[in-house]
Amino acid sequence: MYAYILRRLLVGLLVAFGVVTLVFFSLHLAPGDPISMLIPPETGGGVGKDVAESMRAKYGLDKPILTQYFLYLSRVVRLDLGTSITTRRPVAEALIARYPATIELTLCGMLVAVLIAVPIGIISAVRQNSLLDNSTRVVALMGISLPSFWMGLLLMLLFSLKLGWLPASGRGGPLWTWQGIRHMIMPAFTLGAMASGILMRLTRSSMLEVLRADYLNTARAKGLSERIVIYAHALRNALIPVVTVLGLQFGALLGGTVVIETIFAWPGVGRYAIQGITGKDFPVVQGSVLAIALGFILVNILVDVIYCIIDPRITYE
Repeated sequence: MYAYILRRLLVGLLVAFGVVTLVFFSLHLAPGDPISMLIPPETGGGVGKDVAESMRAKYGLDKPILTQYFLYLSRVVRLDLGTSITTRRPVAEALIARYPATIELTLCGMLVAVLIAVPIGIISAVRQNSLLDNSTRVVALMGISLPSFWMGLLLMLLFSLKLGWLPASGRGGPLWTWQGIRHMIMPAFTLGAMASGILMRLTRSSMLEVLRADYLNTARAKGLSERIVIYAHALRNALIPVVTVLGLQFGALLGGTVVIETIFAWPGVGRYAIQGITGKDFPVVQGSVLAIALGFILVNILVDVIYCIIDPRITYE
């Protein structure tokens, strides 16, 4: 097991290296640079041009692109993600301050998705082809199809502007406070709706497959109640593919916070990345994408460990 985790970590490092490389060259292939955003060429005449050249030299933007790439890799290996060109603040320091807010939002969004999808998926499977089953499949399709930014704006319009029940934006504080909960409700629900449709359909199909298994008929023949058969025997085996998709969806939600954090002015990594993109702040964008990618890699390794807890028959050689 430990050897498998070590191999996955090594593969994860290769994936992170690929992400760093792809993002670096993608940013530098775009026209212009961050200094041009701060000091347009027509600003300040010769003095402005001299200042711009001085800043390019300070941040190494005057060097050939391959030289910049290898210098950046050498800093990343030392856990130095550079300094923001617009705020002059170390990127690693800003990410450490913002990452807890993103993780908090992602976990709450995933909790909303699980609380909605898993119970409804189980009920739909048990009552296959009923009115409830058909209705929940329509709801699941809507959850998959509706754009998250549109749903977020609708929630904001209804619960903030019309009813005044919830704050429209921002983070109200720690999650264990009342203001923190009020600020979390709309972003978490909007984010969780993205994953709930997929999880609902998967839970239903996985439960239908398990409910037809012979060992459940044996459990019923022993006189066990239907509740015990479903929740103690069927659900545990049906959860294995659901956990797989949960891990993938967690990574998708971690990346999806970029949109949600922008809409609700949530002070997380996603909003930080958008600010870097709009300002062509290369170190900010590179650091933000790397942080999100590392979170996705670690979650997938954690999913493999959870497999062994759910089903002890699964081993990794």
